[in-house]
Amino acid sequence: MENNCLNCTNIRKVVIVGCGFVGAACAFSIMQSGLFSEVVMIDSDRARAEGEALDISHGVPFAKPVNIYAGDYDDIKNASMIIITAGANQKEGETRLDLVKKNVSIFKLIIPEIKKREFNGILLIVTNPVDILTAVAQKLSGLPENKVIGSGTVLDTARLKHELGNHLKVDSRSVHAFIIGEHGDSEIPAWSGVNISGVPLEKFCEMRGYCGDHTEAMRKIADSVKNSAYYIIGKKKATYYGVAMAVKRICEVVVRDEKSILSVSSIMHGEYGIDGIALSMPAIVGKDGVENFVPVQLNEQEVLSLKKSSEILKEVMENIEL
Repeated sequence: MENNCLNCTNIRKVVIVGCGFVGAACAFSIMQSGLFSEVVMIDSDRARAEGEALDISHGVPFAKPVNIYAGDYDDIKNASMIIITAGANQKEGETRLDLVKKNVSIFKLIIPEIKKREFNGILLIVTNPVDILTAVAQKLSGLPENKVIGSGTVLDTARLKHELGNHLKVDSRSVHAFIIGEHGDSEIPAWSGVNISGVPLEKFCEMRGYCGDHTEAMRKIADSVKNSAYYIIGKKKATYYGVAMAVKRICEVVVRDEKSILSVSSIMHGEYGIDGIALSMPAIVGKDGVENFVPVQLNEQEVLSLKKSSEILKEVMENIEL
């Protein structure tokens, strides 16, 4: 039977809005993944989008078939995901929250264009400050909250696993840990629930012969994770490879309906006494976006730190005019 549904969602079509370092790296990572058969790249600088799409497409013969091209907002129709990376870059000495006004203004231009096309797929926000912009994108788009996801602390969590893996001399993929709260200076390592393949962190440390100051070691690791972006920006002016891999992982979970647990940013309603603020907590993610938050083990201090993180974000949100 002939299929005349021109606007049916194509689960294997993705749109990337913003073709700077992060957007291009995301497109490159996605091309290699084989997840999508169609990748549309949109940028205010059309020539930049065309150049990036052409450059990446030349690698397709070494990967799986995919059509990568520069487009415009009309190409959003029937896409299953839109990834927004457009925005001002974080400069050396600048916090993610310093980018608020500039990038909210950019989102006021982008999101209405998406809304006009009656997009109803998954909107993945990568632009910083990602927690603030996730909430802004949801309000401007009118999409259901579960379908507007921020990349949140997925990368920060990977950084924590990397640091712990190095410290313990164990495969980082065997480390189970989360960074929660703001993707930024008030982020919190959820130390209470960290385990290495089911073995509690402190016990594993003892097993590996680390009998020194456990608290000081955790502090150093947490600081290293929190300051990773600043360190990289100081060295090479931008970060983009790590976040591109994080974006690819989120796309995998959505496209394959994996129902994996990721520390994405989404709007909370009452969990830990936090309401109406988007921040990162472990959540089950699948084809419809965020399904449920996962109540990870937190001690009293971690809960207080999480609430403080939410208050910082709430104060910023209250000063944004939409």
